[in-house]
Amino acid sequence: MSQTTLTPGIAAGRLDAETLAENFSDLHPPLDAHEAFVAADRCYFCHDAPCITACPTDIDIPLFIRQIATGTPEAAAETILSQNILGGMCARVCPTETLCEEACVREAAEGKPVQIGRLQRYATDTLMQAGKHPFTRAAPTGKSIAVVGAGPAGLACAHRLAMHGHDVTLFDARSKPGGLNEFGIAAYKTVDGFAQAEVDWLLKIGGITVETGKVLGRDITLEALKSQYKAVFLGIGLGGVNALGLGDEEKDGISDAVDFIAGLRQAEDLTALPVGRDVVVIGGGMTAIDAAVQAKALGALNVTLVYRRRRDRMNASRFEQDLAASKGVRIICNAMPKAVHGNGAVREVEFEYTDDDLTPTGEAFRIAADQVFKAIGQTISGKDLPDLEGRKIKVTGAGRTSLAGVWAGGDCAAGGDDLTVTAVAEGRDAAEDIDAHLTGD
Repeated sequence: MSQTTLTPGIAAGRLDAETLAENFSDLHPPLDAHEAFVAADRCYFCHDAPCITACPTDIDIPLFIRQIATGTPEAAAETILSQNILGGMCARVCPTETLCEEACVREAAEGKPVQIGRLQRYATDTLMQAGKHPFTRAAPTGKSIAVVGAGPAGLACAHRLAMHGHDVTLFDARSKPGGLNEFGIAAYKTVDGFAQAEVDWLLKIGGITVETGKVLGRDITLEALKSQYKAVFLGIGLGGVNALGLGDEEKDGISDAVDFIAGLRQAEDLTALPVGRDVVVIGGGMTAIDAAVQAKALGALNVTLVYRRRRDRMNASRFEQDLAASKGVRIICNAMPKAVHGNGAVREVEFEYTDDDLTPTGEAFRIAADQVFKAIGQTISGKDLPDLEGRKIKVTGAGRTSLAGVWAGGDCAAGGDDLTVTAVAEGRDAAEDIDAHLTGD
């Protein structure tokens, strides 16, 4: 049902355009040339740099920072992009505070790491704004490969395969490529249409044909792809959303957080987006945080995020938790949903406190709500998929599945940590394995 017409309390235009523009401005404004030089000068350029080990894509961080310090940011960008072709987006959305920057020697010594993420953005932005693509396509091999899913894993896989001279057809279920980067990340982390600009830049390698609106199991099948292409890579993400399991989730005002974020990311006019007065977000990951902060930024009066475990068990980083709190989001931990109340539309959500082992304590409470976002995890969706491990595709080595000629990576594959940067690494490594398989190397 339409929240804008049927749910009292959910309304558009709670804030004026100027306030909304400020609320959704760049979370971390870019460094200028002088700021980048000063930040780069703090690096010790460690020969056994722990920051490299902490980076899922193994970027040579001391090298690219030295290149910035010596006035060659475009060379720094090439160092970054040779390992992480989506280095621009990762510089914006990676939890660097728990990866490379947490491992930084400066962090250990002073509690203030080198600003690796912002330096990476400075370098990649410099090169992209110059309109340069530093990679060339090898001589065509005549081999065609299907990549299903144009998110971080699929894009990284397609680009690396194209570099090796293969022809790639990139299928995606949505109306445009980008996946999580385009539809699933908070708008204030990737402003000015950067996700689309990065995809357009990536495709300059050539040899990649994009077909949108193609759903695996509906418009294309795995069997057909296997017969038409030399190899198939699955980077389909997680399309299904877990239910609360309460039996009364169809009330007006209750929706999936991923849908809310996707709608916001594609909105041309933020003043036209409806948001509730009292918003409740259920979950403890990045999607939950992004939904809660953006609901507050749209003008919700009260936003409460409720998570079933302790705060230190939340998948969202401490930085993201603190960001939400600083924006006025109330975080309640050790509480799980028990019931949704309201006649047709949600009015309250009832929760029960839990012990650390998720055992209900018997103590319940209610929170007023006219809008509820579910962010309690996603599941894989699709038919005739390779063998699963739990709720994801089982993989070995560099993404090989139980089906010969089929690889997988990103959020849909088992073993990862559901980070953009990890998805890029898995797509890249699968591409190298596919190339080796096809060339007999």
